[in-house]
Amino acid sequence: MNPVPTSILLLTCSNVFMTFAWYAHLKELNNKPWIVAALASWSIALFEYLLQVPANRIGYTALSVGQLKIMQEVITLSVFVPFSVWYLKEPLKLDYLWAGLCMVGAVYFMFRKNL
Repeated sequence: MNPVPTSILLLTCSNVFMTFAWYAHLKELNNKPWIVAALASWSIALFEYLLQVPANRIGYTALSVGQLKIMQEVITLSVFVPFSVWYLKEPLKLDYLWAGLCMVGAVYFMFRKNL
């Protein structure tokens, strides 16, 4: 199996867990003590790491660390925007588009030798 699509799939799944670990407590546990939110987030983050570590190890067989990082950031933004709009009910902002365009530039510079 090709390591790049495998890494992308695992990092995407990892990012779903990460996004919930980092932000879901703002909606679900906002009236609980911060320690409860932290423990809940840490328990979710365990699953993130169980996917993220193999994703980076697999991806590193075909990509540089910089390429993996930029890929991770693009995936993070791709997961975070729908999460913030649909789950947290934040308004969709044009700033997300501009941030995405900046990420396209980052992807270009990190992968241009491969193009």
